[in-house]
Amino acid sequence: MSDITTTIEEQAEACGTEKIYCANCIHCKLVTAEGENHDEFYLRVRCDAGKWKKKLGEEKIHKYFTVARRSIDYCDMYEDMGDAEDFIKELRMTLPTKDESYEKKEII
Repeated sequence: MSDITTTIEEQAEACGTEKIYCANCIHCKLVTAEGENHDEFYLRVRCDAGKWKKKLGEEKIHKYFTVARRSIDYCDMYEDMGDAEDFIKELRMTLPTKDESYEKKEII
């Protein structure tokens, strides 16, 4: 008797669809968020198409280091930017492992 438990990836493959990684979408944008000190900032990502919403309807913004984990089964606004598998693999290797703050530099 075979195990009837399947993963989401196996179900998607059976249906002929792939998991959609938000980071590989043209609408996934990198933005800055001011830190606690006014001389620092954090990197965040947002959906320019407005698909990331909180329960009360306001826009949801995610921490940059989590972007490679953001995926959905379907999005009517998804526009890929190339081969997702290679891109996500490279992204996972280069992303920071935790939320990092960056120092603002004054332009002279």
